[in-house]
Amino acid sequence: MGIDSTHRRFSWKGALARHSSALIFLFLFACFSLLSGRFLRIGNVVNILEQSSLLAVVAIGITFPIITGGIDLSVGSLVALCGALAAGLVTGHAVPVPLAIAMVLALGALLGGINGFIIVAGRFQPFVVTLATMAITRGATLVYTQGRPISGIPASFTFLGDRVAGIPVSLLILLIILILFQGLLRFTPFGAHLYALGGNEETARLAGISVHWIKIGAYSISGGMAALGGIILTARLWSAQPQAAVGLELQTIAAAVLGGVSLAGGSGGLAGTLLGALLMGTLANGLNLLGISSYLQQVIIGAIFIAAVMLDLWTKERHGESSQGALS
Repeated sequence: MGIDSTHRRFSWKGALARHSSALIFLFLFACFSLLSGRFLRIGNVVNILEQSSLLAVVAIGITFPIITGGIDLSVGSLVALCGALAAGLVTGHAVPVPLAIAMVLALGALLGGINGFIIVAGRFQPFVVTLATMAITRGATLVYTQGRPISGIPASFTFLGDRVAGIPVSLLILLIILILFQGLLRFTPFGAHLYALGGNEETARLAGISVHWIKIGAYSISGGMAALGGIILTARLWSAQPQAAVGLELQTIAAAVLGGVSLAGGSGGLAGTLLGALLMGTLANGLNLLGISSYLQQVIIGAIFIAAVMLDLWTKERHGESSQGALS
């Protein structure tokens, strides 16, 4: 009886940990619905989805290096750089929009891959490498733009930030990305090797997995999705802002962790990351409706990031205790 009761108690705690982001989302949704009469309007709900889609695209990308046990702090700066380069190509060099988008996506994936290569070749900590490249790419953005916005973007480009039949194009892009990368994670050797690497790198290496290439691939995906986020943001703003996406890396990491992606690596999924991004978007929208200042919102986002890390640690501790209980 005692063993069954203990097992049941741990199961409840595990279930609470697994569904904590959904519970928080429902709580926030209920609170903002009561506090603001505008929150539940169809137009505002669409705004939440549109705002969350950009965060979700970048967060899906950053999920891959986090699953390996790494991190990518350069995504915010890469969003700004790639957005500026895309705008510059179509306005200053008359590059066709599809070609400009393809070039920028390839560049983002390349820069992400360089992050991964430096990490594996020099055996550096991902935090140190991506912190350095965060500064480099932000500086490169300011140099390229001379600190000024790039405007005059054609409608064929800004279409990516528009709506079709009331549905944001960015949301449609997000759904396509989600399906593609969910398939990559769940139904390909790359996905299986990614989780194996995050679970135990040495064991993965002994099993014959090319851990270096898996890491480089994970960071390439992160860079490519940051580039896509920069394109979407530039299209939405109708201009490229050199200081765009400052702090976005914090929000994307928080979204992934709130969605159940462990900072220790080896666990998590894209559906959870999507929910985490939606939670962050709902929070930002609700705070704006309530008239909370942007400065205070930064404090709240920082507090949420700390809470997300604490939740991740608590979940790991619960999982460890449950495993020990099962073994005994």
